[in-house]
Amino acid sequence: MPFINVKTNSNVTKEKAENIKSALGTAITAIPGKSEGWLMVGIEGDYTLYFKGSDELAAMVEVQIYGNPSDSAMSELTSRITEILTGSLGMPADRIYVSYMCTENWGWNGSNF
Repeated sequence: MPFINVKTNSNVTKEKAENIKSALGTAITAIPGKSEGWLMVGIEGDYTLYFKGSDELAAMVEVQIYGNPSDSAMSELTSRITEILTGSLGMPADRIYVSYMCTENWGWNGSNF
């Protein structure tokens, strides 16, 4: 039940979005028990985004996860997300933030897990 939302000031074409979505589907397996089968992805390109006072390429990635994965699993996912965005969008790794929100409360199909 993870959700990954990518906000970036980079132009993201439909083709790039599809590639990022697919790569994130593989990357999410860094978290034990998670797979593309339950992954929801949002990609907001051309987002007004400033980092360190500059509008140079940057991204804010929000990862929401049902459960409490280990620090090492989240670190691995951060590494994979960074590789995806540097490779797909040519974005410098030091201009990518990844934040995590873990919860025991997640609703789907009219009820909570």
